[in-house]
Amino acid sequence: MTKSIVTCDCAQVAIELDGAPLICAECHCTSCRQAAVRLEQLPLARPMLEGNAGTQFVLYRKDRVQILRGQHLLEAFRLGPKAPTRRVISRCCNSPVFLEFQSGHWLSLYASLWPEETRPTPQLRTMTGDRTDHMALDDAVPASTLQTWRFYAKLLGAWIAMGFKSPEIRIGEETERHKSGN
Repeated sequence: MTKSIVTCDCAQVAIELDGAPLICAECHCTSCRQAAVRLEQLPLARPMLEGNAGTQFVLYRKDRVQILRGQHLLEAFRLGPKAPTRRVISRCCNSPVFLEFQSGHWLSLYASLWPEETRPTPQLRTMTGDRTDHMALDDAVPASTLQTWRFYAKLLGAWIAMGFKSPEIRIGEETERHKSGN
């Protein structure tokens, strides 16, 4: 299998990825947009939202992701104390790194970790039904108001291949930032 490495903007955090991603997706859910607005209050090294207000992710099985360096620099942000997802940024340069669903067997790495010339292209758009703006989406990427059967099929296939396990991804610290922004 081919291995690749992505880093935060200052390269103090490095993540090794084994093989090809499960899927590349652009999410338009309310949570991703709310998190981006809140985290953009930080001097982010890389943007979280694309020009169309979507967030591009490259999904990998957790057992194919290894943090090579800078684990202590990773910090979690949650929209609320009981939020089922954590968005992880690097404290060194505030680069968005990944989003993790509680008990999920995959990681959604922010596509902005890849240089523009090697960034994986989204294969589908999800949760477009959450959009409140009237900005038109181009037809270059298939879009769905929710997640698609293809999205779920990829995740299920990966989970089966992993023996229904969900490895833990440890980071530096869980923050309480959700308290300051409600």
